[in-house]
Amino acid sequence: MIKKILPIVVLVSCNIYAMDKMHEHKSLNNDEYKTITHSSDANNMFVEFTSSLSNMQIVVVDVNGMVCDFCARGIEKTFYNDNDVKKVKVSLEQGKVLIAYSLNKKVDLDEIKNIFLSNGQTATDIIIKNI
Repeated sequence: MIKKILPIVVLVSCNIYAMDKMHEHKSLNNDEYKTITHSSDANNMFVEFTSSLSNMQIVVVDVNGMVCDFCARGIEKTFYNDNDVKKVKVSLEQGKVLIAYSLNKKVDLDEIKNIFLSNGQTATDIIIKNI
């Protein structure tokens, strides 16, 4: 009887442990998950993002803790709730988020940092560029 129950207990406990750690971000560093990128990749991303935009404020955010597509979609959804946001681009590979705001929006850096914190990520650097 024990020979039949023991393997089942081991399998169930391994799965429970794995699922418990499956989506925990606090100890993760995005550098573990992103490929090594060069500034030309970031420039290409910016040029592609802004190619159809004009008279906008572009916020470029470097993000730690954004490790899965679920995280990326959550960030996009949160920013699109703001009527002044015209476009959002998330790159898990580069650990960057680009947000296009209308020029009349007063961009609040603390608000942006808090949005990332509430989604389980950390904004490590924020740059605003007007185009």
